[in-house]
Amino acid sequence: MSAETSIPTCYRHDDRETRLSCTRCGRPVCVECVHRADVGQRCPDCAAAEQQRVVRADELGGSSGAPVATGLVIASAAIFVLGYVPELAPRLYFYGIQANELVAAGEWWRLLTAAFLHDGLAHILFNMWALWALGTNLERQVGSASFAFLYLAAALGGGLAFYLAVPGGRALGASGAVFGLFGVWLVSGFRRRNTAAGQAGFRQMLGLLALNLALPIFVPGIAWQAHLGGLVVGGVIGAAWLSRPLRGRGGARRRAVLAASVAALLFALALLVA
Repeated sequence: MSAETSIPTCYRHDDRETRLSCTRCGRPVCVECVHRADVGQRCPDCAAAEQQRVVRADELGGSSGAPVATGLVIASAAIFVLGYVPELAPRLYFYGIQANELVAAGEWWRLLTAAFLHDGLAHILFNMWALWALGTNLERQVGSASFAFLYLAAALGGGLAFYLAVPGGRALGASGAVFGLFGVWLVSGFRRRNTAAGQAGFRQMLGLLALNLALPIFVPGIAWQAHLGGLVVGGVIGAAWLSRPLRGRGGARRRAVLAASVAALLFALALLVA
């Protein structure tokens, strides 16, 4: 005697046979619906439920677990305040601003120091708000070392993009580095776009990104080239991170190495072109 066995169909697409199943609830899922997890795979409903899980109160905000992002905000704010000291202000901006003619003369460090200088209260408030809103949660997820290298790489990428596009230009501000954070979140949202939470996050990030990219049309003097450079660098690092498990043994080290490798490559390019 032989028993006839049938292949189950996806619980969302009854016309698609599949041998995959959610390792949490056991429902069959097709290749289009399945979501990769740290252990096994998830159906869209379970994946969305895990992304919207209840977290501890100390995970909802504040600086806990995000020392690098917090330190960057404090350092930038302190430098901004020092910029109002008459004896220090000329030196800070003279030696720190990204003056591309001086970068071309070998002063490559300006590609980084310019990210800590800001032109006016509105400028620093927006950048620090974006760094805090996007950076603290990201640092908690990927680790402080990975976040530090990401920020460094995005700052370098933004500075290099502006240097190559506007050889005689001058710029300052953390926007290039901040757009690197946008790039990571955008790639992450796109990857999770098949879930309700992922779609909402992706649409929100697209809206914020479109608003920021449109600002140069209405506000003159914005170095949009730096924004674009930082965004591309952040997107590349984010895609590299998502190509490997975010958690698990060695995950934090792999993320840090990937981001550090991109930062080292950009640093070498900065030395080459400066």
